[in-house]
Amino acid sequence: MPETPHPPAIEVSHLVKTFSGVPAVNDISFAAPRGEILGFLGPNGAGKSTTMRILTGYLPATSGQVSICGFPVASDPDAVKRRIGYMPENNPLPEEMRVSEYLYFRGRLKEVPRRKLGSRIDEVLELCDLKHVRHKIIGRLSKGFRQRVGIAESVLAEPPVIIMDEPTIGLDPHQILIVRDLIASLRGRMTVLISSHILPEIEVTCDRVLIINQGRIVAQGTPANLRREVLGHSAYEVEAAGPLGSLAFLLSSVDPGLSVASEGEADSLGFRKITLKTMNDDDVGEAILRAFLSEGLRVRSLCRARPTLEDVFLAATRRSWDTVAEEPKEEGRA
Repeated sequence: MPETPHPPAIEVSHLVKTFSGVPAVNDISFAAPRGEILGFLGPNGAGKSTTMRILTGYLPATSGQVSICGFPVASDPDAVKRRIGYMPENNPLPEEMRVSEYLYFRGRLKEVPRRKLGSRIDEVLELCDLKHVRHKIIGRLSKGFRQRVGIAESVLAEPPVIIMDEPTIGLDPHQILIVRDLIASLRGRMTVLISSHILPEIEVTCDRVLIINQGRIVAQGTPANLRREVLGHSAYEVEAAGPLGSLAFLLSSVDPGLSVASEGEADSLGFRKITLKTMNDDDVGEAILRAFLSEGLRVRSLCRARPTLEDVFLAATRRSWDTVAEEPKEEGRA
């Protein structure tokens, strides 16, 4: 008898949330399979935190359906909360409790069996590099350590879904690396939805990315697919010297779509920095080098310019703002 497939860990369909008639989340839909690490990006006020609060049951939706591991958030919130570890952006922690006391208290609330709780607390303290502060009072810890206490609490009961809203705020570079490794260690075991403004961390850590702006999803996919979808071209940077008058013809012999995007001034040795672009996603760097050398041009450097997730994020949000600006206004409205 064939096994019944598991429902997605997170499933959102036509989600809408309005405040005083103004949409904060405007008809978004997405799903995350089990074990995926999903990055959630957007400018301030885009609707990220609102969506996360709806997913965790802290905020009701205006319309639409949201489910966690097949359990609807609206009608079965208790089952949902048993399956979620949530770390909000401004994580409220009891400042008078010690770290180990707080984790024990939260473990009992999360129904972790007593016989397992002690060893599980040791595990998360090790994961989050908190063992040397386990007996410290939370209110006396730095912001970075408090953030890690919040992360430890969110993974304590080993829920299938972890939701983290800006978990690296206030962390130094060393602590950010610890959090990155921690999140990566959850891949395949837990589904993680993580919001962050540190885009390089999202790019390194996440399997897939959602970009939201003005309450709508404006792009989604793997970082590599988003580069192709949003930016639509590859770029190469060449430093070359020599007769460049026939450059356009030379480039067309390599790739008909290859063209000069910009050309700098020659330096004291006669080298110019030239940026080339093409819609072809295949790597044509070696062919470009051969073509330049065959024409007697001197090449000092050649590299493929790989756009960052920040480039994709800026292009996707700018494109969505331009779309809104171009939409015709309804008659009778300013």
